[in-house]
Amino acid sequence: MMRLLCLCLASAWLAPAWSATVLVEAEAFASPGGWVVDPQFMDQMGSPYLLAHGLGRPVADAETTVELPAAGTWHVWVRTLDWVARWQAPGTPGRFQLLVDGRPLDTAFGTEGAGWHWQSGGAVTCDQRIIKLALHDLTGFEGRCDAIALSTDAAWRPPNVDPEMAAWRRACLGQPEQPEAAGSFDLVVVGGGMAGTCAALSAARGGLRSALIQDRPVLGGNNSSEVRVWLQGARNKEPWPRIGDIVSELEPSRRAHYGPTNTADLYEDEKKLAVAAAEPNLKLVLDHRANAVVMDGRRIAAVIAQDTHSGRRLRFDTKLVADCTGDGAVGALAGADFDMSPKGRMGPCNLWNVKDTGTPQTFPRCPWALDLSDKPFPGRRNGQPDPNELGGWYWESGFDQDPIADMEAIRDWNFRAMYGAWDALRNVDRVLPNHALNWSAYVMGKRESRRLMGDVVLTVDDVKAGRQFPDGCVPTGWSIDLHYPDERYQKGFEGHEFISRATHGSYPMPFWIPYRCLYSRDVDNLFMAGRDISVTHEALGPVRVMRTGGCMGEVVGMAAAVCREQSTTPRGVYADHWPAMQAKLRVGMGKTPGANPEYDNQGEGRTVSAPPKPLAAPDWLPRAGANLALAAKVAVSGSRDGSSPQLLNDGKLNTADNAGRWLSDGKLPLWIELAWPTPQTLGAARLVSGYLTGGAVSDPAADFRWQWHDGADWRDIAETMTTGNTEVGWAKTFAPVTTSRLRLTITGTKGDIARIWELEAYGPVR
Repeated sequence: MMRLLCLCLASAWLAPAWSATVLVEAEAFASPGGWVVDPQFMDQMGSPYLLAHGLGRPVADAETTVELPAAGTWHVWVRTLDWVARWQAPGTPGRFQLLVDGRPLDTAFGTEGAGWHWQSGGAVTCDQRIIKLALHDLTGFEGRCDAIALSTDAAWRPPNVDPEMAAWRRACLGQPEQPEAAGSFDLVVVGGGMAGTCAALSAARGGLRSALIQDRPVLGGNNSSEVRVWLQGARNKEPWPRIGDIVSELEPSRRAHYGPTNTADLYEDEKKLAVAAAEPNLKLVLDHRANAVVMDGRRIAAVIAQDTHSGRRLRFDTKLVADCTGDGAVGALAGADFDMSPKGRMGPCNLWNVKDTGTPQTFPRCPWALDLSDKPFPGRRNGQPDPNELGGWYWESGFDQDPIADMEAIRDWNFRAMYGAWDALRNVDRVLPNHALNWSAYVMGKRESRRLMGDVVLTVDDVKAGRQFPDGCVPTGWSIDLHYPDERYQKGFEGHEFISRATHGSYPMPFWIPYRCLYSRDVDNLFMAGRDISVTHEALGPVRVMRTGGCMGEVVGMAAAVCREQSTTPRGVYADHWPAMQAKLRVGMGKTPGANPEYDNQGEGRTVSAPPKPLAAPDWLPRAGANLALAAKVAVSGSRDGSSPQLLNDGKLNTADNAGRWLSDGKLPLWIELAWPTPQTLGAARLVSGYLTGGAVSDPAADFRWQWHDGADWRDIAETMTTGNTEVGWAKTFAPVTTSRLRLTITGTKGDIARIWELEAYGPVR
């Protein structure tokens, strides 16, 4: 039972002395029902809140019991907003009711105001002191409630701006002005993604009393069931083969691609939690958000973290701090020097997918969503929708919005794009009648915001040149992967795009990130690991992926151990004690070195275990003669950076090796041309394409045609006109043609990227 009483006696912004107010925080409800606690934006709007994330289906009621100081008439306020009003969109999708003892108030909440505010609910007469409150969702479309305030004074209004609102909340909840002591630590790590979890484990195993503060109930960050992005990057590479051992302990044992098979269980949240809980030197602090620091000159003396359910604040005194928040949040609080590209940043995703239910489904019109009724988007093409292209990594927005101040608006724009796309497919195109929205992340998968500056600021030129730093210690294994708005989908959404394209630059792999990128140049005891390290915008491309971030965390934990052993600072580790650090790098902090063989940690995550079944050869192949493509010169309309077209006709057909494929540049239509110095008579062709993951190959090129050149024009080969292909090893015979040029034109493939192991061309089949 909640007993949240504030007798308002002193401050002008509270009620008169004879009145009483009661505050009920929504995130502290005894039962959230189908609502979820969302703390992502509490630094901006003042609190976590409950979100009705129902994908268009109303969620179950959140319920709690409250003890009032007296029965009688109480005036009700609910802190909420109309989440689409900032864009003046029609409709109010986030509507909900407040039920008092099972009776709804007359007011529907979430129906007014573009910003967080207290919406009046009128007065209610309570015959008993103990009442039951319930939040009753009306739509399933992202309604949200921060708190409920009740007052005996009809003229009273709750404060809505900090610091007054924060002080009032603490008074109502009976919390002290100063945070409670949580203990003293050698290292406090903030952020429980892969980088932070690895940093905390590494330090704890190095003998440091460590604390890991995470604002979610799970670890892994983007590699958790809440966001569902798999790991990329490198680990366990020479000359430091033990860097990555802790990452391997935390890695999920299986991997999925986007779509309904990307299920929560694949991310093995419980395994990560169990590994952390097993460390005796590690204090795991979940559901707490670090939102303040105490400074002592140029060093952080303590980190303040707030419980995302109760609001209780804890003080963690510490000698060292690691900012693994991704946003550089602790560094910013400490006044650390940071950089953030003013525009053109990579944006966050909220992944989503749809699923065939096997029965007819309905979906309401969404006039408040992005109007995509006459707009293109991935997955919608010529009346032949591809549900596998919905909700992938390229559904990304916020390129030119502030990734800190505008975070909630960016996330909500992603929601509007998702609902607008599904509305267009279901209610305008009237396709996929048995499909329904299956899952969507409400926690953003972020790519870029603040980058804290260290003694070395890594540049993309350093990476491309393969510059060897004397303190290189973290391996990369991902391309220079930068995202920009996709021009094909910009029209009508300029400045607010929601579909991205990726550019991929190549360099000698692995590149070794210098240690001096992993600590602050002006906060003396601050480390960082993850996407907030000291790099330029372009250099963020190859270093931002999670396996690489986890390796950074391992190195930070080792460096923290050197700091304690040598009584030095993060800067002093390199300046004065680098041999001691190298000794730790050689040994590592893992318990089961290189334990997970599922990945070889390069590029797209080439699988080396559970190989797929051998590709079946077409029955006509023994009668076709030589593969004439082997002698052809190959040309393409566009390749992904670092992907050689020579892979297309090298004769190496190993579908157990993703690295043996050619990848296109993501622009459709695309063409691949085989040319011979003299005319050839052709009568058969084979295309082997797709993506290997989890021991199976999927997503081959879907829509394409083969053409031959008659000396003046390109002519279609009728037998090869293909739509909706699902065959990894597509093969056809056709009426013989004589030509010196053969072309494959692809118009449809997953994510607009073609992944091709081999093109083969043969003479007439005997």
